[in-house]
Amino acid sequence: MPKITLPDDRVLEIPEGATGLDVAKMVGKRLAKDALAIEFEGKVQSLTLPIEGDGKVRILTFEDEGGRDALRHSAAHIFAQALKRLYPKAKITIGPSIENGFYYDVADLKVSEDDLRKIESEMRKIVDADYKIERVDWSLDDVKAHFPDNPFKLELAKELAEKGCKLTAYKQGDFIDLCEGPHVPSTGYVKSFALTKIAAAHWRGDVKREALTRIYGTAFPSEKQLKQWQKLQEDLEKRDHRKLGRKLDLFTFSDLVGSGLPLFTPKGTTLRDELVKFSEELQIRGGFRKVWIPHITKIELYKKSGHWDKFGEELFLVKSQETSDEFALKPMNCPHHAQIYASRPRSYRDLPIRYMETTTCYRDEKSGELSGLSRVRSLTQDDGHVFCTMDQIRGEFENIMRMIKDLYSTLGMSFTARLSFWDPKNKKAYLGDANQWERAQDIIKSVAHELDLDHFVAEGEAAFYGPKIDIMVRDAFGRHWQCATQQLDFAQPSRFDLKYTDSDGKEKTPVMIHKALLGSIERFLSVFIEQTGGRFPLWCAPEQARVVPVSEKFVEGALGLVDVLRKGGIRAEIDDSSESVSKRVRKAQIDQVNYILVFGEKELEGDLQVRTREGEVFGPVSVEDFKQRLLREIKERK
Repeated sequence: MPKITLPDDRVLEIPEGATGLDVAKMVGKRLAKDALAIEFEGKVQSLTLPIEGDGKVRILTFEDEGGRDALRHSAAHIFAQALKRLYPKAKITIGPSIENGFYYDVADLKVSEDDLRKIESEMRKIVDADYKIERVDWSLDDVKAHFPDNPFKLELAKELAEKGCKLTAYKQGDFIDLCEGPHVPSTGYVKSFALTKIAAAHWRGDVKREALTRIYGTAFPSEKQLKQWQKLQEDLEKRDHRKLGRKLDLFTFSDLVGSGLPLFTPKGTTLRDELVKFSEELQIRGGFRKVWIPHITKIELYKKSGHWDKFGEELFLVKSQETSDEFALKPMNCPHHAQIYASRPRSYRDLPIRYMETTTCYRDEKSGELSGLSRVRSLTQDDGHVFCTMDQIRGEFENIMRMIKDLYSTLGMSFTARLSFWDPKNKKAYLGDANQWERAQDIIKSVAHELDLDHFVAEGEAAFYGPKIDIMVRDAFGRHWQCATQQLDFAQPSRFDLKYTDSDGKEKTPVMIHKALLGSIERFLSVFIEQTGGRFPLWCAPEQARVVPVSEKFVEGALGLVDVLRKGGIRAEIDDSSESVSKRVRKAQIDQVNYILVFGEKELEGDLQVRTREGEVFGPVSVEDFKQRLLREIKERK
């Protein structure tokens, strides 16, 4: 009889042919009720499949990523079944689960948002029927027989067959689809669901291929969870950084400039500059020194670094009219910084060498993947690179991580550190010596423990050139965003033949560490704007104070107050429009101005009544005391 090991190290003997659901029932009724999938020896599989042999077993519920994926993948099949009943000529292509739900790409389909409720009704019938979801082994001939008029399914099946992959399908009632799973045991498991939106797509994400209709949806084990998610979406809609960016006049886009190329207004630029200023202060304190590089380079640089093979299709190519040289807009900065290091002989006494630069990179992202500031073609990074010895890695990682902790604690944002390590079962996929990797990963783990980081290890998530720590910032809605990072690189120093002379007089290759505190500043801003709802802390707020004269008689005095505040280092403006005082105060609050000063007779005499954007009022206070109060708040970055 097979022996399985549970997460609490209990060992159970199970009958031959026992399934994941059988194991869940052996552990407990509640777990069996909540179970959605099973993880056997690190691989997620359907609950109804037999467990073959000894191994580690974990029952997955909706609290686990694998459980959520199984439920939502099954919801995608329920959607496809309903769609085929209502639109028999539609050709279904792929329907994966994604972070917050699922989508299905469909050809030969014309539907509107109004049709989604009709499709949902048909989905409900399928859920209520509680069809068993069963795996079926298929051959290429089976695919041809079931999808004679669907070239998309046939293309996928042929590719899988050529790779030697086993073809499987999943069947529920009158519906069957080419799929490797996993799925929940029956359609009745998908208690609550909703179709959310329609979008355009292309087959295989290639704009040169067939146009498709993409329909998004989500699914939950209970109606309560679905309602909570829908309420969250409403709140997210209000805080959408694209809406707030327009409302608060932070950034814009122009069709003449091009998609994915944001233009920042004076207010948005102020916000960016203040965040960058803080990042650079932390870096300078940490021993980094500024460098500068051009925005274009000969493509030979990226061929030498290895980036040409990885990013070749994302490069913006530039041709010279004077020479035969081929150039590219830089998609990253590390090869350039390596050339600065290589520009002169280096000694062990020079190390570590730390370069920093806030600069823009360019990547030709697919238009369908562009989204506000979250995904752009011109991305600015507070980038930096350290060149050091293996013995210096620990100190450098601790130095950078302290900067990251200072930055995000000041911003009031929590994070989890993902320790991205190599896949120990596939070491050939990575560059560098195995002993170097193991030693570096041990150092990273010890740094995480010593700095008391909330962290987890993600095997297989390392870059091919070295392990890294990815900072997953948690926003006000519980979402995680990868922002800051520090990465070890064993590859580029070797590719560029970087050297230093060690204490024994021998030449040795340094280790390179990539680091960014904010990461892509555009992406960080998208997170920060939504996190704060545009209510920025005083120190980085584009407009810190606004003066509202009660009538034309007091405009001159109000302008004098604005001038005093500006000369004192405070970003102040005046609103002397013809609107009523109450409307102008309300507008300042909507514009998220931190402090609002209504200016009348008493203020002309020197006593200020101060209103916050939250509606609190304090005073009277002198102009000097008010100014000093704001300057202290700015300096302390409260």
